[in-house]
Amino acid sequence: MSELYRSAIQARIAKLPPMPASAEDEEAEAADSIGTLPTGMGPPAMPSHTPRSQRRQRTPNAAFTPLSAANFFEQATQVAVTASGLDFRVYYTPPKFEGGTVLVCHHGAGYSGLSFACFTKEVVEMSKGECGVLALDCRGHGKTTHTDDTAAEEEDLSIETLTTDLVNLLQVIFPDEAISPSLLARHSLGGSVCVRACPILQERKFRITGVAVLDVVEEFTMEALPVMHSLLNARPEGFDSVEEAIEWHVKTNAIRNPNSARVSIPPIIIPAPSDALPSTPAYVWRTPLRSTAPYWTSWFKGLSSKFLAARTARLLVLAGAERLDRELMIGQMQGKFQLVVVPNVGHMVHEDDPTRLAEVMVEFWRRNERVVVGMKKVGEL
Repeated sequence: MSELYRSAIQARIAKLPPMPASAEDEEAEAADSIGTLPTGMGPPAMPSHTPRSQRRQRTPNAAFTPLSAANFFEQATQVAVTASGLDFRVYYTPPKFEGGTVLVCHHGAGYSGLSFACFTKEVVEMSKGECGVLALDCRGHGKTTHTDDTAAEEEDLSIETLTTDLVNLLQVIFPDEAISPSLLARHSLGGSVCVRACPILQERKFRITGVAVLDVVEEFTMEALPVMHSLLNARPEGFDSVEEAIEWHVKTNAIRNPNSARVSIPPIIIPAPSDALPSTPAYVWRTPLRSTAPYWTSWFKGLSSKFLAARTARLLVLAGAERLDRELMIGQMQGKFQLVVVPNVGHMVHEDDPTRLAEVMVEFWRRNERVVVGMKKVGEL
């Protein structure tokens, strides 16, 4: 690592969030995804929990009461996808007009579709309903479950499987005779799924207006993967209440927007198993991120080249310019994609400042969905 790179990382250590991964409420999600790894230093570890029988119950802080997904999406439903053997949890606000664009959002590792809740509300309002938003819980996350009760406990989270899942889901939701123009927006791990799914969807006659990747860069993340376990060790084992989980994410700057944390965090935690040790917190992470270690490298390897090769408009949104790697720097100078750096946010760009990101996405959509015939889209050479 260069000294410049080390300096940039040190400057961000105090700002970067921890990593959650489990939840119980019907609408939640917000475990820190791989994208926060660049520091290798998680937030301060929480004190070890005393046995539940010896704890003095703390009154939940009303300021961190969970919010319902109904405040942000028009629909929340389960979609059975036989080809993937999954019953997907999907949150959806459709466009108000025929032929409107659907922005498909895929979360990062450990999170859920509800991390896009506040962002969705802003997009719908700014586009005056012309642009709808669909957010999903991928396998092993949120409310998505296996249709086969005998499914193996070890979830297959390989990049190939996650990409196939997304394609299968969109084909079920948007059958051939009713395909809507789509924007693909992905956060962290979801960015890798997005760029790989794009050409497959185009081959199957989906019209993809553009691809947006949120705060994930191949080189930056690959260099940080070796310290992933250190980050996981630094986060708490769990929490004594849902409100405590929300409060912890806000006070450690894992998520800087309390309203977003109140809707996105509940689903990434679940009640501790009845047979858990007495010292186990009342709520534990839903997604065991440590077990996904075999997939970490494959998730991000080749991301930059695949993003630059996407045959559609391309947008990269970062929380800091220091995250741009060499391949992307060259691509940016050649005008192959649009780059936007959002100030005063952490890795959870879409949660920390949903209004600013919605402005960026709606402007990107308007510029590329309504292009004059014969003109090229942003990033198309």
